[in-house]
Amino acid sequence: MRVLETFDLKEKIALVTGGGSPFGREMTSALAEAGAETYIASRQVEELEKLAKEQKRFDHRVIALALDQGSESSILALRDEIKSRSGRLDILVNNAVSRPMTGYRDRAATFQYSMTVNATGLFLITRAMADLMAEKGKGSIINIASTMGMTGPDSMLEEIPLDEWKPDYFFHKGGLINFTRYIAGYYGSKGIRCNSISPGGLHRSSMPEAFVKSYCARTYLGRMAIGSDVKGAVVFLASDASSYITGVNIPVDGGLTAA
Repeated sequence: MRVLETFDLKEKIALVTGGGSPFGREMTSALAEAGAETYIASRQVEELEKLAKEQKRFDHRVIALALDQGSESSILALRDEIKSRSGRLDILVNNAVSRPMTGYRDRAATFQYSMTVNATGLFLITRAMADLMAEKGKGSIINIASTMGMTGPDSMLEEIPLDEWKPDYFFHKGGLINFTRYIAGYYGSKGIRCNSISPGGLHRSSMPEAFVKSYCARTYLGRMAIGSDVKGAVVFLASDASSYITGVNIPVDGGLTAA
């Protein structure tokens, strides 16, 4: 097989949770462009339907389904729907995330809700979908972590007061990176790989100019991330091009965490 053919995802079935987010839209597009039949799932089904319609203009196979990651019954219903429609799952991209906290002094209930979705829910959907993959003896799980799971609050970014850094996000993204290693170990003998990607800060037009300037100065490449920066990494980890890679976290951050 020629090397470029190993990146081909034709005949593959993929699921991207939280597919309507900026990174989620790009990852959905990347998997569909590479040939995968791609399910996208979140609570915002109407928004996902719009994305699916956009992708169909390019003859991409994208299907929007409902998912509440805070509900085990919703997770199992999604698994059963995918199995009923396609018979299997080859690729899972754990991208869905809830960000309810506004800062360190939020109520305990807010932190607890975040953990219900971002920790318990992520565990349950990973287990359900990985077990479905295991029926066929092969699969790739890609967890979308963050550079904030690799480092603490950046004191050099003076535009963000310490109390405004979100503790739940650091907690679950750091945990997700090590959970990636656990899943890689647990399912490796079943032919399933698990890796994570840690994107850097995504540029938005609404960001204050001073913050963007400070952040860019912290990276080796001198810029913030754009949505399409994750596309190549996702296709690589989803495909046979990375068939001997598992348990790895890949920073996609312009060199931020290498500094």
